[in-house]
Amino acid sequence: MTVSTPRATRSVPPRQLAWLRSEVAEWASQGIITDDQADRIATRYSADTHARFSVGRVLLYLGGGFVGIGMIWLVAANLDQLSPTARFVAVTSIWLAFLLGGELMASRKVSAPLVGAVRLLAALGIGAVLFQAAQSLQVPAFEPRLLGLWAAAALLHGYLTRAYVPFLVGVASGVSWWFTQPMWDEPNGLTVVMLFGAGAVLAAALAVLHDGRIDTFAWTWRAVGGGMALLALFVAAIPDIGSDGIEWSFWLVAALTLAGAAAVGAAATRPGTRVLEPLGAIVVLAVATVLGLWSTGSDTSDVDTSDWLHAAVSVAAYVLLAVALVALGTVREHPMLTWMAMVGLVVFTTFQSFAVFAPIVTGAWLFVVLGTVFLGTGFLFDRARRELAQALDTDSPSDEGAHR
Repeated sequence: MTVSTPRATRSVPPRQLAWLRSEVAEWASQGIITDDQADRIATRYSADTHARFSVGRVLLYLGGGFVGIGMIWLVAANLDQLSPTARFVAVTSIWLAFLLGGELMASRKVSAPLVGAVRLLAALGIGAVLFQAAQSLQVPAFEPRLLGLWAAAALLHGYLTRAYVPFLVGVASGVSWWFTQPMWDEPNGLTVVMLFGAGAVLAAALAVLHDGRIDTFAWTWRAVGGGMALLALFVAAIPDIGSDGIEWSFWLVAALTLAGAAAVGAAATRPGTRVLEPLGAIVVLAVATVLGLWSTGSDTSDVDTSDWLHAAVSVAAYVLLAVALVALGTVREHPMLTWMAMVGLVVFTTFQSFAVFAPIVTGAWLFVVLGTVFLGTGFLFDRARRELAQALDTDSPSDEGAHR
């Protein structure tokens, strides 16, 4: 006699659980499965109460954010009442208390929102420690390298503890450093384009490397990669953005090298269709750079054939990227990518219409042309999404079994 061992329940969002239970009940009523099987299926899943943003969770995170930012503000205000050593010791002690307290609470299975709020305080607190140390060493508080150190410390905290909130703080500060550091000495429009493109490559590669290992981190990196890809083509399409050419610097070369190394690492360790993500980001980087170097002049009162061609190529590239992100969002079950693509396409089309077409098509006709463009791109956009969803549904194992 075989004794079945009870399996651990899997937590799913409440809406998915309600849908599953209604479907199971329907299958049982139609005789597809027995009542006993329906009960066994339903009991394997439980509602994930942490999936919803309750008022308490929002207030805890909001309070933690205010306290953490307040700590950094106090450091910036220089706390003249204390000596530099006393200030550093005080801020470090507060940070250590939040850091150790948060992990102790996590080990004792305390409420997840409360643990997240304390971890948020710790992630922000390390920034206060770094800024206070820089202040004591007479380092200007606005130097980008402090952002880089803050990002590294927060990311280290997030990865060591598998904690999402410190990881998110590290990503936010890291993205800020990614742009401010190379632009610190050599501000240049084309540098911004290349940094967006390189950031898309790096984030896409990191998303692939995290897939199946730390899925929440993969979700975030994928969102960052999609956003940077959209911004890269958006900025590159601005007329005459790259008139000054490429200003090479150590940090720009380092960013491109890091992005390339991450893409190679993703291709080597995660072969298969996943490689298409960093490869697509590399294509976006190349196209954005070429568009940025394609100078057509900045005089909006004199729009010639070159301006029209530049705008047409930019729009075509952006539409292709938007459709690709919709496909990726559908395959990876990442709705945020779909929404980013749709919003980005609307904003980009509006910007191009007023920046390039407005000098020629004026008044009410501009809105007629703009509306026509929206209708056309919206139709193609929705059709591509529907066909992809239908193709994925047709290729699913359950459908294959139904057609046999």
